[in-house]
Amino acid sequence: MRCLPGILLCAALSLPAARPALAGDVTLMSRDGAVEIGGHLLDFDGGTYRLDTIYGPLAVNADAVTCKGAACPGAEARVARFALSGTPVLGAVAMPALIEGFAAAGGMTVERAADGRRGLFRLRDPDDGTLRAEIALTTGSTGEGFADLLTGGADIAMADRAILPEEVAHGREAGLGDLSASHRRRLIALDAIVPVVAPDTRMGDPGRGLTLETLRGLLTGEIVDWSRIGGAEAPVTPHLPRPGAGLGRTPEARLLEGQAPVPSARQHADAAAVSGAVAADPMGVGLTRLSALGGAVQVPLAAGCGTRLLASRQGIKTGDYPFVVPLFLYLGAPQLPSLAGAFLDYLATPAAQIAMRRAGFADLMREEIPLARQGDRLALAIAEAAPGSGLAELQRMMSVLRGAVRLTETLRPGPETDEALSQSGIEALARALEAGTFDGHTLILAGFADGGDGPDADRALARKDAEAVRDALRAAATAADFGRVRLEVAAFGALLPLACTGGLPEDRLPEAMAHRLNRRVEIWLR
Repeated sequence: MRCLPGILLCAALSLPAARPALAGDVTLMSRDGAVEIGGHLLDFDGGTYRLDTIYGPLAVNADAVTCKGAACPGAEARVARFALSGTPVLGAVAMPALIEGFAAAGGMTVERAADGRRGLFRLRDPDDGTLRAEIALTTGSTGEGFADLLTGGADIAMADRAILPEEVAHGREAGLGDLSASHRRRLIALDAIVPVVAPDTRMGDPGRGLTLETLRGLLTGEIVDWSRIGGAEAPVTPHLPRPGAGLGRTPEARLLEGQAPVPSARQHADAAAVSGAVAADPMGVGLTRLSALGGAVQVPLAAGCGTRLLASRQGIKTGDYPFVVPLFLYLGAPQLPSLAGAFLDYLATPAAQIAMRRAGFADLMREEIPLARQGDRLALAIAEAAPGSGLAELQRMMSVLRGAVRLTETLRPGPETDEALSQSGIEALARALEAGTFDGHTLILAGFADGGDGPDADRALARKDAEAVRDALRAAATAADFGRVRLEVAAFGALLPLACTGGLPEDRLPEAMAHRLNRRVEIWLR
């Protein structure tokens, strides 16, 4: 037997012993007739034959062969079927567009239909109308997507947050294994929760921003009139999505710190409805998604020392804005039909990511941020520099980073969502290293800390984090040639903060949030 690329997956498979065997032997022949393999048909998922052969279990790409024998599956069995369920943030607009784009890239046509609450997308061969795939799409909420995953109602859950520990436990109980494992999760785009007002707001000047404490006061009813914060004499009207409408559990909890919104807050079906209502209400303030901003005006968050945090595409990618919403797909089974695997691979392509950007999300394509565009951060670094050695440390940092550009991958230790984003960043960098993207260059892994433990301790913590990232990259990029690219560790302690830790407490971010933003490992390329 010969193994030809794209025809046979020649590694032995670990097949569940409990799976019932399909009766009968078959012979698979490559379409050019050069390769033939026979064996007992164990399974067929619409895209891959799994055979028990004299060579052991083998997987064979169905698109590359023809099947002969009474046990060969019929045309209906060769249709790849899989179902997605979960957050409408993805399911309402983005996912249908991605399915259409995937079909077009594969030379297939798409027919839309409905089956109760589910939308159906039938992908056909344009020449003979052969049905290649049927994709079911159900929108509800992230929690409902995970519930469908557990009950077998979906193969893929669409999520606007990282999976919760209790959902991981339920997955194990249902026999799905560890749903939090990195190979069961695909990050496909990013969004952010932002505070918004109307263009003709009674707040006054939105550009001056709001402290987090003030924003919480407006939304929880502690501040009931705009005049309390320097605006016009007018009552504040909070606008929020209804409970479960999809702001994202973790970011919303961070923003409100578990406080309940004022009971009189006007509730809307989704983030887009919030944006529309706020845009038409000069006395309104609300929380929405950047992707659904519409005609509303985003209000910056005051981060102390005169700095402002505004959600932008690059700020979301780097995580320098605190309320990032990751958009994940979680896989209910490690193995899906081969066409479903091709669809997941398509989501990482530039064409799919451009479609996500056009839909208002922050895409995952790597961007470069020159040192010359770090003006605000450098100004804050100078303002926050420690007496004595502070200037010397700044000069050292500038000498290391001069001539380099910052990449949008930024890695942070922290809660589940940050860990998931950091792991996705490691995987993206590892793929680039293996592809030779950085050959002939130096990747500077620049560690930063929060500044709470003194210069020496801060530098030690920053170096420890940067070395951990270096080790993780080396472990993940097993096929990379590290003789062609240099990984350089640099530790800058509390230099270049994103959030100010000085000034009045009421004018800056909460200490824990500032700590989470400031402690990070940035990736610079030279």
